[in-house]
Amino acid sequence: MSAGSAGFFFLLVVAISLSVVTAYLLLANRRLSASSNALRREKEVILGFIHDVGEVFARGDKVDLDRMLQRVLFYSLRTTHAGSGAIYLVEPGSALFKARAVSGIFPPLYGELSSGFRNAVSKSDYLKRMVLSQYVSKGEGLIGEVADSGMPVRIEDAELDPRIPRYEDKLLAVESVMLVPMRFLQQVIGVIAVVNRVDRLPFSETDMSLLQALADQAAVFVHYAGLSESLDEKRQIDHDLNVARRIQAALLPKTVPSIEGVEMGAFNYPAHEIGGDYYDFIRVDDNHLGLAIADVSGKGVVGAIMMSICRSVLRAQAPGSINPADTLVAVNRIMDEDIAEDMFISILYMILDIRTMKLTVARAGHERPALCQAGKRGFTILESPGIAMGIADTEAFEDAIKPASIHLKAGDVVVAYTDGVTEAMNAKREEWGIENFLNAVSESAPDGAGKVLDSVQQRLLRFVGEMGQYDDMTLLALRVME
Repeated sequence: MSAGSAGFFFLLVVAISLSVVTAYLLLANRRLSASSNALRREKEVILGFIHDVGEVFARGDKVDLDRMLQRVLFYSLRTTHAGSGAIYLVEPGSALFKARAVSGIFPPLYGELSSGFRNAVSKSDYLKRMVLSQYVSKGEGLIGEVADSGMPVRIEDAELDPRIPRYEDKLLAVESVMLVPMRFLQQVIGVIAVVNRVDRLPFSETDMSLLQALADQAAVFVHYAGLSESLDEKRQIDHDLNVARRIQAALLPKTVPSIEGVEMGAFNYPAHEIGGDYYDFIRVDDNHLGLAIADVSGKGVVGAIMMSICRSVLRAQAPGSINPADTLVAVNRIMDEDIAEDMFISILYMILDIRTMKLTVARAGHERPALCQAGKRGFTILESPGIAMGIADTEAFEDAIKPASIHLKAGDVVVAYTDGVTEAMNAKREEWGIENFLNAVSESAPDGAGKVLDSVQQRLLRFVGEMGQYDDMTLLALRVME
């Protein structure tokens, strides 16, 4: 090879080498530029999202979680160039996930499409309502898979993935999909799912990285927004319970009737904000006074509502009826269809003839009243058969209930109570018991009905201490004056 040829070959090799190096440097620069652009894009999106969502928190005490989720979804679609998407959040107190925000024509990724979709006037609205009504358990479909594993899923070609549902309507065709978990303190609290890029390209690793970064930031906001929403709900519930408590308190007698020769009194301690116990004094006629005490098996608002209905019916049926069993039969006939299958009402209804001091008792499954006779030790339990309302049909109730009567003498004390009194528990999970209750009554009975109430209250509250009670505690006392 001549010197000239060798020199030309050398220059050619150098030129090719420089071209390769230049091409590599250009490619590396492009990659670096793309990476830099992606980082800048991620930074801009996250900062914009934080600023935008931060305004939601800055506008006042109340945070609209659903409105905030729509903001999150808006940025999710904008960031990934997706055509549609949805955000699923875990339902409080359960392992179920439910869609809380939907944007675009988002095809259901779990379950079957209902038949109404085909004939819907607005298919997009119908589809949105359908997705928002869905519940997904962990492990079910792609949503449940991400919720369970806490790992993102990216599917570039949905046609090749059997996990993607197939729909006849082309409007619901899935080409590419991404799902990322929303994690707070290692717990998955939600899932963001986006479908089909608007440019028809598959979602990339950069898209998924951006969506996961957004989901991680959003999870913090969603967690605290959920706390704010729970606090708002609690405030509303507390307000409603306070109103209900005032209404229920208004249902109890404001004063005790003044009957010559008779001393009466009562107390009521609800176990919850509002309870299911009730007592009442009812004027039957000029010569008879009705005394009622009752207990609904359900507690809280439901129990209070049912008890208020029972009170109204009893007050409507009591006047003019001097047989307490007949009155309870009439009440049961009216109440029978309104008592839920899992509830029952026990009632003790007594009628006192204020001329003769004859006390007639009818008991619909309630605790039996106790009689402490003047000058005698111990107690007499006033028996009268009957079953609670809601336990059996009307005919069985009427066959079972029978009245019983006794003539009270000077110094006699009768007490009626709900089982919350005798079953009250202390911190050691010990019940106060019928024996302690009757001892408290017997020791204070000679000093009058008011003293009986004070004695029982003091001993009972001292026994339970700070222990919260499951059941309401109600006591009614009657004493014939000497």
